[in-house]
Amino acid sequence: MEQAMARETEALDAAFAAEPTPTTTAERQKFAKTRFVANAGLAAGATYQWIIKPYREGKFKKGAKGRTFALVKAGLAGAFAYNRLKAAVENAKGDPLLSKAVAPLTAGIESLKGLGTKLRKGEAGDAEVGAFEDVITGIKDAGKQAGAEVTDKVPSTSQLTG
Repeated sequence: MEQAMARETEALDAAFAAEPTPTTTAERQKFAKTRFVANAGLAAGATYQWIIKPYREGKFKKGAKGRTFALVKAGLAGAFAYNRLKAAVENAKGDPLLSKAVAPLTAGIESLKGLGTKLRKGEAGDAEVGAFEDVITGIKDAGKQAGAEVTDKVPSTSQLTG
């Protein structure tokens, strides 16, 4: 799964790299914000759709109907969200205001690294789901402060699996 995520990231990075290089600082900053919004929006959408919402509905509890499938999707979504958040932070570095707003969130994003596996194994609880929610809220707030408002964009299941 992580290899699939890595391939998707490489494909996205290659697609962005294939674009014409902006010539002015203003153009570079615009593209940085656009890419930040896209990556953060995908992370937020995946987190809400396949982690927070099912958790609140009790789909991760033992004996819940469809629990195994919900946990697998949550695990994939967790890994996907972590990957997209890391990409969003890299994108933010291209814009001075955005990079300052996002910099304090780097440690929070790093703390999410192993949560996809915990979710998939059914070992995640309030703290783990809350950690995802807190980081996503922080990213959205940071983007809003820097003029790059992030809205949830739910990725397709095929995007999750690469």
